[in-house]
Amino acid sequence: MPSQSDIRILKPEIGIITYISVLERTKEIDILRAIGASKRDISRVFNAETLIVGFVSGAIGIGATLLLTIPINLIIEHLTSLPHVAQLPVNGAIILIIISMVLTLTAGLIPSGIASRKDPVEALRTE
Repeated sequence: MPSQSDIRILKPEIGIITYISVLERTKEIDILRAIGASKRDISRVFNAETLIVGFVSGAIGIGATLLLTIPINLIIEHLTSLPHVAQLPVNGAIILIIISMVLTLTAGLIPSGIASRKDPVEALRTE
């Protein structure tokens, strides 16, 4: 289970990555706004993106955990004769993926708000 300090480190990084994505995709955002996309639509695009990132990163973490339990169990069984000590319950895996998705969503709320508030005419003029 990730510690509180791990979460404090990862949450700003996800927000920074999403903010950089907003900066790099300014022209794309402006075109969407110019053809009639609402501020809410732009915000939803970035929120969906952060949820997908959260799900994928959580799934990768669960996969890595499951792969690491194999050698850990072999070592523990060899040393102590106790089989299958290291395990990841299904409920725990689901909860960890949900936590990952919630953290990435909350870290992406500010950048998605920035993206939705951009003025399309002014931004297209500067590109």
